[in-house]
Amino acid sequence: MATTHARVPGEPTPTGMAILETATATVQSFSPINSIHQHLCAFHLYSHDMTRQLEAHHFCAHQNEEMRQCLIYDSPEADAKLIGLEYIISELLFLTLPDNEKPLWHSHEYEVKSGVLFMPGLPGPIQREDLDKVCKTYGKTIHFWQVDRGDELPLGIPQVMLALTRDGQLRPELAIDVQMRYGVSFEEEREKRAYMAGPKLAVHPLANGGGKGLKTELRETDCMPVDSIPRVFV
Repeated sequence: MATTHARVPGEPTPTGMAILETATATVQSFSPINSIHQHLCAFHLYSHDMTRQLEAHHFCAHQNEEMRQCLIYDSPEADAKLIGLEYIISELLFLTLPDNEKPLWHSHEYEVKSGVLFMPGLPGPIQREDLDKVCKTYGKTIHFWQVDRGDELPLGIPQVMLALTRDGQLRPELAIDVQMRYGVSFEEEREKRAYMAGPKLAVHPLANGGGKGLKTELRETDCMPVDSIPRVFV
């Protein structure tokens, strides 16, 4: 079963509201959502505590050939919780980032080549055609909802997430569970993806947290008052 167990508190959506939502859906445009064309399943790890791992379902859209953006849910079901976001960029764009930004981004080479990142329901050859490109990219992931600890609501401050980078990191029970539910074999895919290559210049040493843990923390600071904003007279 999936890693999420907590039920969101609250009453079921009333029939009247469901009818209203159906009506608005026929009139309003959902262009950003409708541009989503891809579903990726992988595993995310908290960058400050890699023992905390969870299944992450990415629903992605391209901004262009160099960048895609993904909504991350805890499952592919209709009642899934929106738990985070991931931005995926090419090696070319990653290399333009300032050095203090690079540790926030993780590489995808291991995830892809090991077989643990996959597209549920798609035939292997079709998956591999695009994953050969993903293998060379970097991702920046922020989670807002810590469902792995059973939070019923998105509590606390957003956390930076990382991805698997080597064998032995993924908890065996997570791997077995996902493979059984989706009818996939990570080892078989690993063999079939052996020809793939990561970033042209190899994984950057500052990526993946620069080899260190990263944790976001909240601190008090001075707040600029509204009356300090310059007034513009028309």
